[in-house]
Amino acid sequence: MSNLATYRNAYPNARISRSSSGVLEVALHSDGGKLVFNGHTHQQFVDLFHDIGSDPDNRVVILTGSGDAFMDAISPEGFDFFTPEGYDKIFREGRKVLMNLLDIEVPVIAALNGPVLLHSEYALLADIVLATPETVFQDKPHFDFGIVPGDGVNLLWPEVIGSVRGRYFILTRQQLDAETARDWGVVNEILPSAQLLPRAHEIAETLAALPVLTGRYTRIALTQKLRRLIDQDTGYGLALEGISAAAVARGMAAANP
Repeated sequence: MSNLATYRNAYPNARISRSSSGVLEVALHSDGGKLVFNGHTHQQFVDLFHDIGSDPDNRVVILTGSGDAFMDAISPEGFDFFTPEGYDKIFREGRKVLMNLLDIEVPVIAALNGPVLLHSEYALLADIVLATPETVFQDKPHFDFGIVPGDGVNLLWPEVIGSVRGRYFILTRQQLDAETARDWGVVNEILPSAQLLPRAHEIAETLAALPVLTGRYTRIALTQKLRRLIDQDTGYGLALEGISAAAVARGMAAANP
C-alpha cells in the first residue's frame, strides 16, 4: 500500500492534493502549465496511477489538466518507437497504465479543462466526465506519426459512442466539440471554466460521503466490462502499433541513407 506522503511530490508532472474527506485532485502539468506529453510522462503515469490506486485513504479521484488544455501537446522526447527494446518499454507501459487506472478502485471524475487531442482513453475510463465549452476530442498524434492508434482509443471510442461512429472518429481524426460529445454519451456535463473544478468537487464530496466499501465496490462493479476489454485487447493493439512504427522507421531510414 502507498500513502499520500510518499507520492504527493514524487511526480514532476502531477500536482496532487487531497481534502480531509479523501477527495484526491490530480492536475497533470508541465512546469505548472499545460501538460506536454512525452516518453517520460508515459512512464511516470504508470506509477502515478498505481500509487493512487494503492492508497486506501483515497475516497474519490478527480483527474484534471492545467492551463488551457487537458492534453493536446506531445513531444517525441523520451520515446523510442524504432527499436525492439524501445518499443518493448512503450508496450509494457501502455498495457499497465490503463489497468492501473482501472485499479483505482474508487470513483474517478475527469474534469476536462480544455482540448483532449491525445490519450483520451484516460477520460473514457473515468466514471463521470465533466467538460468546458472549449473541450474538444480528437485522436491526432497516431496518424500524424504514421502509426496505428492501438493504445486503447481503438477499443474505448467504439465502446462509448458506438462501433461505426467510433471507427469514423479514429480514421478521419474527427474533432468532437463538447456539445456533440455530450449528445453522444462521452461527456456528462458542460460547465464554464470557473465552475469546472468546483462542480467536480461538489460531486466528489457526495461520493466520498458514501460508506467506504460502497464507493469502492461500486467503481469495481461499473468497470468490469471495461477491465475485460482492456485486459483482453490492449496488448494486441499495441503490438499492431509497434509493427507500424517499425515500418515507419524503415521508411525513414531508406529516405535518409
